[in-house]
Amino acid sequence: QVQLVESGGGLVQAGGSLRLSCAASRRTFASYAMAWFRQAPGKEREFVAAISWNGGITYYADSVKGRFTISRDDAKNTVSLQMNNLEPEDTAVYYCAAKPTIAGAMSAYGFNNWGQGTQVTVSS
Repeated sequence: QVQLVESGGGLVQAGGSLRLSCAASRRTFASYAMAWFRQAPGKEREFVAAISWNGGITYYADSVKGRFTISRDDAKNTVSLQMNNLEPEDTAVYYCAAKPTIAGAMSAYGFNNWGQGTQVTVSS
């Protein structure tokens, strides 16, 4: 089991930037694919971005392509999500997740390790 703790959320104006971080508790973090999901009030949890164990493969939701960047630092057991040009539609609770393989990373059902979430609010 990998314990995950997100940080970096907050309130920002439209067009602004935030950087989310997710710290993992387990040394084998380096072998896990990591992802970010988000959930807005009244909506289902949706995929945002994913990165393979070695950083060689990344996936993004169409709604964030060109604005968000996922990265990982295995020396620090962290994965980050740089969010630029934020829009009010990006407002949600953002969750970090981990799984052993990048396969199926766009679906929340394949992940069994989740953080508690961090709130991102974008004002217009």
